[in-house]
Amino acid sequence: MSEVTKTLQKAFHLLEILRENSAGCPAPQLMRQLQMPRSSFFSLLNLLKEEEYIEQAQPRGNYFVGRRLLAWMGTPLPHWREWVEAFEQEGATQSLDETLALALPHAQGAQLLAILPAKRRLQPLFRVGEVLASTESAAPRLFPPWVDGEIRQQGYALFEGRELSELALPICRDGTNPAAALLLSAPTSRLDRPALLRALPTLRELAMRLSYRLGAAFYSPYQGQMIAALAEERPLSQEELAQFLQTPLVARLACLNREGRPHVVPVWQEWDGKAFYVAAWEGSLWADYLQENPSVSLTIDEPWTPLRRVVAHGEAVQLQETDYPGGTQALVTRLRQRYLGEAISKRVRGRAWQAFRIHPTSLRGWRGLPLGS
Repeated sequence: MSEVTKTLQKAFHLLEILRENSAGCPAPQLMRQLQMPRSSFFSLLNLLKEEEYIEQAQPRGNYFVGRRLLAWMGTPLPHWREWVEAFEQEGATQSLDETLALALPHAQGAQLLAILPAKRRLQPLFRVGEVLASTESAAPRLFPPWVDGEIRQQGYALFEGRELSELALPICRDGTNPAAALLLSAPTSRLDRPALLRALPTLRELAMRLSYRLGAAFYSPYQGQMIAALAEERPLSQEELAQFLQTPLVARLACLNREGRPHVVPVWQEWDGKAFYVAAWEGSLWADYLQENPSVSLTIDEPWTPLRRVVAHGEAVQLQETDYPGGTQALVTRLRQRYLGEAISKRVRGRAWQAFRIHPTSLRGWRGLPLGS
């Protein structure tokens, strides 16, 4: 038997051991069971760890089944690395200060694929590969057969246990059907229902952002099942309007081209309570059009219930470098951080930008649909 064949046998045996021991195994135990020389054993261990077939929760801690092996164990994850990287990058930008986890549908509930632990002494004890049951976690309740009508209508699931309180939102690669769960978990003593609901807007934005990164053109979980539950149209209050405009939704900017025809483009926007700020990179036609005719309209809406939308009309004024703190580059950096979750310190280089302020002469918002006859 060749050395390569022996090494492959040892590797398969190691993975089988870890698969059968959900609590993980320490390195000395694995080395004894495999009966391998120390140098060869740690070379194999490091290779499997580097390729993410095995993982360690902490240095010198137990070894567990890794993300890549999880994908081979029946987890429906064609692009597991893309999912984990997106979750870790986006999750690191949030200031929720509680444990965040990414979970996938599983026959017995939801299986944890990645975890961002809270920087607190008391926190949930999760491990990659663990399967959460619907009776002990919010994550499985987003998936059939546990999802119910209330969750479909609200677009999220809550769990309040004696030890843990959780909030879960669906991640939808196609914009509608939950393919994964974004889970916020904390000790019940620290996070009660009101606190969970206060975190809902932040977590929803994160779930929406992840869905976009993974291929969704829109974010509307359970849309087909929620149409019947739409509320009748009514105006947004000033408080509701201000809250809605803090959500990182792309705006549609409408202006007139040189022939006097409507020109509509999607733009990133920031609302400071008095005006909208937008930026155009070098060569954008709409920036030239605004300089010639500053009349403009902005429409911002959401494709999920309660179907809020805002329409603003006004005139666009090109900003000078002294008109915005830090200049145009600072505005572009803020917009990138708002929509992409990148660190705000990251500078945007290699392309010239033009910035505009739009002070609305009219600003109106609604929610729901006109359901009357």
